[in-house]
Amino acid sequence: MAGGNETEDRAKSRKIGLLRRLLPFFRPYKLYVLAATLALLAAAGFMLTMPIALRRVIDLGFDPEKADYIDKYFIALIGVAAALAIATALRFYFVSRLGERVVTDLRRAVYDHAIGMSPRFFETIRTGETLSRITTDTTLIQSLVSSSVSIALRNVLLLLGGIVMLFFTSAKLTGLVLLLVPLVIVPIVMAGRKVRGFSRDAQDKLAESSAIAGETLSSIRDVQSYTQEDAVRLRFGEATEGSFEAARKRIAARSLLTAVVIFLVFTGIVGVMWIGARDVISGTLSAGELGQFILYALLVAGAVGALTEIWTQAQQAAGATERLVEILDSEADIKPPANPVSLPAVPLGEIVFENVSFSFPSRPDERALDALSLHIAPGETVAVVGPSGAGKTTLFHLLQRFYDPAKGRITLDGVALDEADPQAVRARLAVVPQEPAIFAASVLDNIRFSRPEASEAEIHDAAKAAAAHDFIHALPDGYATQVGERGVMLSGGQKQRIAIARAILRDAPVLLLDEATSALDAQSERDVQDAFERLSQDRTTLVIAHRLATVKSADRILVMEGGRIVATGTHDELVEQDGLYARLARLQFTDLRAVEAGERLDTITVEPEAVSAR
Repeated sequence: MAGGNETEDRAKSRKIGLLRRLLPFFRPYKLYVLAATLALLAAAGFMLTMPIALRRVIDLGFDPEKADYIDKYFIALIGVAAALAIATALRFYFVSRLGERVVTDLRRAVYDHAIGMSPRFFETIRTGETLSRITTDTTLIQSLVSSSVSIALRNVLLLLGGIVMLFFTSAKLTGLVLLLVPLVIVPIVMAGRKVRGFSRDAQDKLAESSAIAGETLSSIRDVQSYTQEDAVRLRFGEATEGSFEAARKRIAARSLLTAVVIFLVFTGIVGVMWIGARDVISGTLSAGELGQFILYALLVAGAVGALTEIWTQAQQAAGATERLVEILDSEADIKPPANPVSLPAVPLGEIVFENVSFSFPSRPDERALDALSLHIAPGETVAVVGPSGAGKTTLFHLLQRFYDPAKGRITLDGVALDEADPQAVRARLAVVPQEPAIFAASVLDNIRFSRPEASEAEIHDAAKAAAAHDFIHALPDGYATQVGERGVMLSGGQKQRIAIARAILRDAPVLLLDEATSALDAQSERDVQDAFERLSQDRTTLVIAHRLATVKSADRILVMEGGRIVATGTHDELVEQDGLYARLARLQFTDLRAVEAGERLDTITVEPEAVSAR
């Protein structure tokens, strides 16, 4: 057991090396690194010259006859101080600018990588935690790069230069000082491991609390509707207290380390000064040399103390780097092949599922699609109906290549999706999801999201086709109205009409509608349905439908159950077959004339045999 712990400790001690992963972000800015290094060397050099001048003053003995020499030394010290100030300011500017630039690039790199990950990635890591890594963790690294690295390098130079000057001043006393080094280094290394562990724990707990806050604040209406304010306050409070407790342990470890190091360093210096004073009395060392030695010893001690602080900060930054590297090293499940096959220049909109089976990564033992085969001809409008969990939305996920099937293949215009560039595939699809994404921007920008180069006239035309123009025109600033985070200023129906306008503006050869009219009133639905019928005349349309107004106008209806297509046909054919389609209709409506009126199919109560069939 002891051996296992020792191995674990050794592995942890090497994790400080994760900071090397930041080096590629420095390479584009070599000139700034060079300028900062030169300023750093100059500042350290000027600092190391000061004790020499002080030694000369002391050895002159403050003799009135040598006042001119003393004046010159002090004037020289003022000049050194000025040069030191300029070099320090330049060091601060170049290092701080370099740190800001590097961390900005790091944040962009992490975000750019995360935004390209497949949905599988976000099944295992919450959005709030990803945001915490991009913000909180990069801030820790920023602190290290912008100031701590510079201070560390300066103190390393002072440490090394001070030791060299100590040898020139008194080799005997320097040897005694160096005996103290292992006494200081050992506790630093040992405590550093603990600090890094506490730091990583604190960052994880902080990320958890950020995720909880983001999740609950974005769903504030639901939280308040179910009067769960106290419950979420308790949950968030426990997470933040956990973060505080981890931070408290880290602070306690750092405080203890600081106390131990300061005691050892200054106790050793006092002892060395004691021996030095005895040497002055015996005549083997001048008073000026002892003063010079003491100043260099203080510089060395200060450098060691500063490096102790920076080492613990580096441990924290290593923990943050580890969390960021986890994202940067994550490989997307869905990525372009090395030599992607180009889709036909003239899009047709032909879709084929060939014996496709698929299970979601979070539910590997449950098949969402089971040996499903489907052919949708160019320009055909196909509606998909069935009970919840039948696999309807999964068709859309696979067609957009958010996932790859476990078996079988899917083609678009004769090209297998896994052989094409995913972005090229998605560029030929326009999607209206059941829960549309509305961004904290203007109405105009939300519609334009699907085609950034679109003109305002085209956006207005799309909004009119989606029966959205009138309500947008009535908003305080019309199309320039800011809709708030997740469209909080809009109703559910208004959000859906903006999403429909976005899809219409996309003008893609394949249109995917996932209950696109579910939140609309009867009049708006009729207007939008007319727009869809016009829109689908020259493009392939796949509709997940519960409203029979959409179903009846489709060229073909697919009935899904348990990940399979169990029936296909027109509305009238399926009703006559008296299968699942007709059973679903009877479960919801008292007679089929209600169906003819275009009621919904999704508010059903499935009979026991229907449940067992699923």
